[in-house]
Amino acid sequence: MALDPLLGRIRKPVRRRGAETYVLVTLLSFAASVGATRLFLDLTGYPQIASGELHIAHVLWGGLLLFSASLVVLIFANRWVYMLASGMAGAGVGLFIDEVGKFITQSNNYFHPLAAPIVYTFFLITVLIYLRLRRRPAFDARGELYLVLSELSEVLDHDLEPDEQAELEARLSVIADDGQSDNYSGLAQSLLAFLQSGDLQIAPERAGFLERVIDRIRRWEARWLPLRRLLAAMIGGLVALGLLALADFRELLLALGNPVRLEHMITTLLEVGRVSSSTGVFWFAARVTLEGTVGLLLLVAGLLMLLGLERAGINLGVIALLLSLAGVDVLVFYFEQFSTMLTAAVQFLLLLGLLRYRQRAVRIPSSAG
Repeated sequence: MALDPLLGRIRKPVRRRGAETYVLVTLLSFAASVGATRLFLDLTGYPQIASGELHIAHVLWGGLLLFSASLVVLIFANRWVYMLASGMAGAGVGLFIDEVGKFITQSNNYFHPLAAPIVYTFFLITVLIYLRLRRRPAFDARGELYLVLSELSEVLDHDLEPDEQAELEARLSVIADDGQSDNYSGLAQSLLAFLQSGDLQIAPERAGFLERVIDRIRRWEARWLPLRRLLAAMIGGLVALGLLALADFRELLLALGNPVRLEHMITTLLEVGRVSSSTGVFWFAARVTLEGTVGLLLLVAGLLMLLGLERAGINLGVIALLLSLAGVDVLVFYFEQFSTMLTAAVQFLLLLGLLRYRQRAVRIPSSAG
């Protein structure tokens, strides 16, 4: 008696080729969308597209972009469509979530303090997804064949380059020899024979847009950011951020030792609207304390690197910056709102700089040996 055909079907999801790149494009367009929207509205005095009872909020444009992004990937099969959809989805979700304050309050308060932390937390979650996608998945013949079949669309577009052909042949050879399934091995052998038949139209080798951008960045880095200059920039950045973070913490410590000064600080916070209750004062003190702790770590990290203890300084700096980006900045966004975007961007760039310095510093001795 034959088994139900449905029982033999495999529903396990397979990661798409280039998924991490598509998520990165979504992240960048998301950040650009929120930042550009807030900047534009601030510079123009928050204008409204309205007529009578109607008000066309930018959440609607975000929804339209999200819907369009979903449609193009459902309608078209070309690989370039995924890059287009990634940009549209990021811009759409940025416009959509920027108005989250209106939907978490009964008064439709666009400027509610919780809006900025929610947007930032949503962005951080997407960053974590991107970092997870950067890890190489375990080998799976079925997943590899999905990837190969996706890449074969280059043959249909007459865009298969020599290095892409070599990569496909290498993948198919591994699948053919793996023996996980006769079906997989047989299909891999057939595709390998097709690629090696000599009848393919091979496109000339040319660098893609991203490759050209990366090459220009590397040439600029080699010319203007030698290792010693990059080290100086990292030390200066760590010390500067550390001192800035410690400034408010110092004021809090001085106020705690002087009741009159503490009362004046609390009164000022209430008057300028940075806090609105005793609970708000508590969270503000917690924010300043956490900022000061991270600032102290950043300062120590910079001093360690200045004294030649680069490995310890870099590790401590990376930990401090991750703590700030993933934890402290959520509280800072609550009190400072979207003006914190610039500080978070500087922290992120400094984190990338530390990781890049560590990569270059480790590579130089190994190449010399």
